This record gives sequence, C-alpha cells and structure tokens, in this order.
Amino acid sequence: MPRGNPSPKLAITIDPDVHENVLSAAAHEGLSVSAWMTMAAREALHRKAGLAAVTRWEEQHGRFTTEEMDAARRRVRAQLGTERTVRRRA
Repeated sequence: MPRGNPSPKLAITIDPDVHENVLSAAAHEGLSVSAWMTMAAREALHRKAGLAAVTRWEEQHGRFTTEEMDAARRRVRAQLGTERTVRRRA
C-alpha cells in the first residue's frame, strides 16, 4: 500500500497534434508529462475561476467600462513587461 497521499491516475485521449506539442512542451520545461498536464489544468481552472468571478462582479455592479478595461490592459501589459495585444471582449 502506498504511503502518504498518492495522486490519482487519469487516462485521457488527445489529438495527435496536441500530444506532440505536450510532449515537446514538457521536455522543454524539464517536466514529466504528468507534471506539465497538472500545471496546464491548474492554469485553466484558475483562469476559469477568475472569469467566473468577473461575471459575478459584473452581474452585481454592471459591466466594466471601456476606460476601466483599457486601464486594466495597461496594468497587465506593465506587469508582463510586454506590449503584446490583449484580446478584447465582445
């Protein structure tokens, strides 16, 4: 019997092009595929939770204005240290 709290196993099927990209990305970052997939899933779940929080806030307070969104984009660009384009919501 394993000691501690062993991680559950998850069997998945992914498209061949995604498979190759996952293997490459994990190797590039020096991670196992399991560690890379766990990191990617955490990031996706974190992003989803953040978007849900924004939706709840907007339901209570109204949509963010264009000025507020532009100011937020500037802050994100400054934090990232880049001038890349941040996708706008419709």
